[in-house]
Amino acid sequence: MFRYAFKRLITSLVTLFLVVSLTFFLMQAVPGGPFLGDAVNPEVTQRLLAKYGYDKPLGEQYIRYMRDLFTGDLGYSMVDKAGISVNSIIAKYFPISFKLGMLALAIAISLGIPLGLLAAVKHNSLYDRFFIFFASFLVSVPSFIMTVALMLIFGMWLQILPVAYLSGWTSYIMPVFGMAIYPMFHLARLTRTTMLDVTNQDYIRTARAKGLSTFKVMFKHALRNALIPVITALGPMIAGILTGSFVVEKVFAIAGIGKYFISSIGSRDYPLIMGTTIFFAVLLIACNYVVDLIYGVIDPRIKL
Repeated sequence: MFRYAFKRLITSLVTLFLVVSLTFFLMQAVPGGPFLGDAVNPEVTQRLLAKYGYDKPLGEQYIRYMRDLFTGDLGYSMVDKAGISVNSIIAKYFPISFKLGMLALAIAISLGIPLGLLAAVKHNSLYDRFFIFFASFLVSVPSFIMTVALMLIFGMWLQILPVAYLSGWTSYIMPVFGMAIYPMFHLARLTRTTMLDVTNQDYIRTARAKGLSTFKVMFKHALRNALIPVITALGPMIAGILTGSFVVEKVFAIAGIGKYFISSIGSRDYPLIMGTTIFFAVLLIACNYVVDLIYGVIDPRIKL
């Protein structure tokens, strides 16, 4: 197990290095910049570029950035007048996205997997047909339409929930469900599909032939193997939910890390773009790494 974990760790670190390097060079290749514009004095632009070190050769900029990155320094925002550091921005606003994401993730897992299991157990029943239609519809609807629909129904028409900001526990309901609906029904559909595939295997037929109850067959023999594809989907899904939904934060005017990621792209704030991208990449790679380790626990054959 240790050898398997070490190999996956090395692969994850190499992936992170490639993400950082590609993001740095691609960002520099994009036209435009934070200090460009018709009303900006060219001399002021040159002074600002020199201040942040962007007047140096690209290779020298890359080496300097990687050196600072290894010390944990992500730089300072280039458009924030207070000169706040990227580390401070992430530390201040990520907990907001994290809290929303954890609540949405808890709902998605606690409801999605049981709904999929129930649909697999009641295969070809009225519930199963209704589930397929309803889940396919909700998965197909874009998140921005779903969040706007929630806002119109519960915020504008019924007026029972606040439509913006996080002012109390009721203000979390619509953003959390807006973030949870897609992953919940995606997990439910995936659980149903994998359970039906597993229940057609020979060892499940043997278990049923021995007279085991449906509960033991489904939950003791089938569920463990059926969860492997579900766990595969959970890796990037967890990272995406925990970093916050850009659309949900924008619609409900929530000051999470997603809001600053979008604003950094529009303003060409290079340090903030790099910092948030690296932060998201670390979360995604870390979640996938943990998922790979869980594979080895669920199915020891994967370690081989």
